[in-house]
Amino acid sequence: MNELFSASPVPSDTASSLPGIVIIGGGLTAATAAETLRKEGYAGTITVIAEEAEVPYQRPPLSKGFLAGQENEDALLPLPASWYPEHQVTLLTGMAATELHPDAHTITLADGTSLPYTKALIATGAAPRTIPLSGVDLEGVYTFRTKADSVALKAALSGGGKEVVLIGSGWIGMEIAATASELGNHVTLLGLEEVPLSAAIGSELGTVFMNRHKEAGVKFLLPASATEIQGRDGRVSQVLTTTGAVLPADIVIVAVGVVPNTALAQQAGLTINNGIEVTSGLASSSPDIFAAGDVANAMHPVTGMRTRSEHWANAIASGKVAARSMVGRDAVLDDIPYFYTDQFDLGMEYSGYGALTKDAELVIRGSLEQREFIAFWVLDGRVVAGMNVNVWDVQDAIKELISSGRKVDTLTLADPQTPLEAI
Repeated sequence: MNELFSASPVPSDTASSLPGIVIIGGGLTAATAAETLRKEGYAGTITVIAEEAEVPYQRPPLSKGFLAGQENEDALLPLPASWYPEHQVTLLTGMAATELHPDAHTITLADGTSLPYTKALIATGAAPRTIPLSGVDLEGVYTFRTKADSVALKAALSGGGKEVVLIGSGWIGMEIAATASELGNHVTLLGLEEVPLSAAIGSELGTVFMNRHKEAGVKFLLPASATEIQGRDGRVSQVLTTTGAVLPADIVIVAVGVVPNTALAQQAGLTINNGIEVTSGLASSSPDIFAAGDVANAMHPVTGMRTRSEHWANAIASGKVAARSMVGRDAVLDDIPYFYTDQFDLGMEYSGYGALTKDAELVIRGSLEQREFIAFWVLDGRVVAGMNVNVWDVQDAIKELISSGRKVDTLTLADPQTPLEAI
């Protein structure tokens, strides 16, 4: 057996003395990749470089249960802190990788240390998109991406009674709006769409979510954007908008999407194309360097299109694929993309190829009015995406319909009396 592989997940002294795999990133992708390497029997050294001073954590709870105070910090950890030393994985927290040298196979850290590698995985994620607004540096104005952001916003929202202006009508903006409202605050949401979430799921389905928010007291100013954030004594007090409305504000949250953290990859000369361009096996344009998670723009073997996904399921799937690819396994990122959201009493799961839904027919099974339904996107007679709202234990059947590629009858698809498995 190769000295870098072992039946045991714990490296041998010989293997641990050699340059090994370095994972750059401190999120779910990095944790998943490290765990998968050990499960695959890789016995070489593994080093995880996390820029934040945190054990690698996952982000979905940050805008949901953790922000609402319903989940503690343990809910953020895909692996307990003890897992890393127990599996002889070196975890460097609060440390940035500043340079990547493909020819020398070394990584320079912020403290000047040079770290050798045989394979490197870039899992640097994404950063909040900024908007050039006057007043964004006022106290009480927040962006949202990290655990620290969620902790700070949780403290600001607690107790309720605040005037909250949320800039951004995507998934994160809507989730934060729901949580802020449930905590007793008065929320006004701005967005460039006429209906929130319509860029992702269309206006008919976006209206379902918007109406639930309205019932809870969330106000919408759509389409509209902020033109200026104003304050008094260094603290935010109001937001001026393109509609002419002046919104009082104790808290302003900017949630207008994210941009992939590609600076390290650019410095290393990797091909950049809406993220780091990688194969379906997550190999970059440079030998022995891979990329996964939010930062990777991977070729999907099913659609034949490049896809950069910012969702939880992709972080896990791509972390596993990258790990297997790095140790020479045949691995391809061919999962059906999946994500979920929780807003008030609306729970939703979505599986499918978003890029194929633009020209697809929308088929509804169930009731939009009662907010219990499954929505299917059907293109050329085949299901390419499916979304269940407050209907549970159907994801396996939805994914099977998508993966099979078989022709479906839309009337049967819409009939709740016909089991999905029989279609």
